[in-house]
Amino acid sequence: MDAELTALAAAGATALVQSMVGDGWASARERVVGFFTRRRAEGGDGGVVAGELDEAREELVAARDADDADTAADVQAEWRNRMRRALRDDPEAAAELRVLLDELTPDGGEEGRGGVVRNSISGGVQHGNVIQAHTVGDVTLG
Repeated sequence: MDAELTALAAAGATALVQSMVGDGWASARERVVGFFTRRRAEGGDGGVVAGELDEAREELVAARDADDADTAADVQAEWRNRMRRALRDDPEAAAELRVLLDELTPDGGEEGRGGVVRNSISGGVQHGNVIQAHTVGDVTLG
């Protein structure tokens, strides 16, 4: 298999696994089900593929909760192999997987749940502290 397609399958599996534990899983799940049900080697009942994705997600969440990196890696490897087979068996799958990958990683693959953050300070010299925070709790100092 072409190295580019192997890398594409690996990127797709990485994005899939990250989506499984992310906020947008329901939407990503439907897109991934569509991708696999249209493939000749992986095709078939969308309900079966959806069930396999749900099972993989449960396994991944349990592995992450237990700090079980081996099981998490196994889940990712399983879906990477399925994506490789889909790419090997269907020449049109690469274009669809690239689109799916763009949808699963809209921030260009950069890690973090909030996407890309860019801050700038302008208007002169800052003589005090500058604080950047995602969330500030409701702690009261008295």
